[in-house]
Amino acid sequence: MKMGVNQIELNGLTFQYRESGEASAPAIIALHALGMSAESWDEVAAVLGEEYRFLALDQRGHGGSERTGTYTFELMCDDLLQFVNAMNLERFTLIGHSMGGTVSYLFSETFPERVDQLIVEDTPPPFTGEKFEIPAKPPGSLPFDWKVVPSILQQLNTPNPKWWGSLTEIIAPTLIIGGGSSHVPQDKLQEVSKRIPNCKLVTIEGAGHEVHAGNLSAFLTAVKSFLVS
Repeated sequence: MKMGVNQIELNGLTFQYRESGEASAPAIIALHALGMSAESWDEVAAVLGEEYRFLALDQRGHGGSERTGTYTFELMCDDLLQFVNAMNLERFTLIGHSMGGTVSYLFSETFPERVDQLIVEDTPPPFTGEKFEIPAKPPGSLPFDWKVVPSILQQLNTPNPKWWGSLTEIIAPTLIIGGGSSHVPQDKLQEVSKRIPNCKLVTIEGAGHEVHAGNLSAFLTAVKSFLVS
């Protein structure tokens, strides 16, 4: 199975993405966590790329995509819209981890008719009552734009209540995968699963926040059985 790294221009900005599988297969779009890149999906892509066209996008400020200086969940949601339109994908499955999971919720609320199936890894949408300290930039060079961190943490600290309120608008069958021993409150994942009309929650105990790294085989088992259900 071939894996390619490509670049595309969206709204005048350069984005990088990784593609596995056949172009004619049903498409899965994967969005990574804060500070990560599309490469974090490679082991998942190697398996799912056998049956799907697996497209992992470097979100703005990450990996090989442009450092735009301005970062919000809304802008990332729009980047995703531009990307799927440029790829001529009318409908697709969406997988998001952490920050990418929030973008996936937002996209599925805003453009429900575009998403066939939604898979979110260990994250609820930002909710009131969370308070994150904004850390100082670590020394040395980073594989992503540090400006993403304060911008995204600010949105986590003052979330738009509509993101949580609009979960009921998601029409795609949804799978939420919790990591059990994670810093993310697992009871919030339970709440989300009750708000989305057609949603299943699977907890992979001991996998931690990066479920697909912590227990790849259990993650893939859950995803594959959901995709064919």
